Amino acid sequence: MQYLFTALCILGFISFSGVLLLIILSMRERQRIKLRHIILSASCFVIASIGLYGMLTLSSNSTQPGIDQTPSSQTNSSGFHMTTDEFKNRFNDAVGKYRLNGLSITRLNVKESSESEQSNGTFEYVFSDELRVVGVLNEDKNVQEVRLYATGDASKPAGGTFLTAIATLILTTNSEYTYNDAQDVIQDIGLLDRDVNQRDFDRATIRNGLEYRFSIQDQDQDQDQDHSIFEITVAK
Repeated sequence: MQYLFTALCILGFISFSGVLLLIILSMRERQRIKLRHIILSASCFVIASIGLYGMLTLSSNSTQPGIDQTPSSQTNSSGFHMTTDEFKNRFNDAVGKYRLNGLSITRLNVKESSESEQSNGTFEYVFSDELRVVGVLNEDKNVQEVRLYATGDASKPAGGTFLTAIATLILTTNSEYTYNDAQDVIQDIGLLDRDVNQRDFDRATIRNGLEYRFSIQDQDQDQDQDHSIFEITVAK
């Protein structure tokens, strides 16, 4: 198509120039300009314009950058595209950047999957008796989803340490997020509402292809404690 438009452009302008020259010569000799010359010159100009427009359009399309479809530029159903070491490093980077003391991860306890298990491996880190993080790996040994477990009285608003850990996980899975962005996610879920009773809801929000959900497990009858769960998964 490039050659066709180029030919139309060149031939059109040559023909237009020739007809225009005839008109000018006729005017100089004070002869009457013929109608067919005017129509012919207009037709040649239109043909040349079509050729020029086609050339410019093809040239513009050929120079536009393609859309990046590499895994690093998007989140898909395979997971977060980070290894357990990368997860730990990003988590600790967020802790250091925003001075979230007491939440650093020293070493993740990675467990290989057995033939009877559906997952491809898990990892865990215990911050305290009341707080731990658990992750699931995909077949490429990348982090596929993470869950934060906390024990306590769910009838009261979430504690500061639990909310800080939630924010840190959000920052870990979104390298472009700030702490304010993480707080916005927590606010969307409803954990920052006044007088919130965590037993009253199972809420979630979706951001950038990730689903953030907060829910409560069945109450521990022996210890009279609730198990709160904050999880990050790829949105379906």
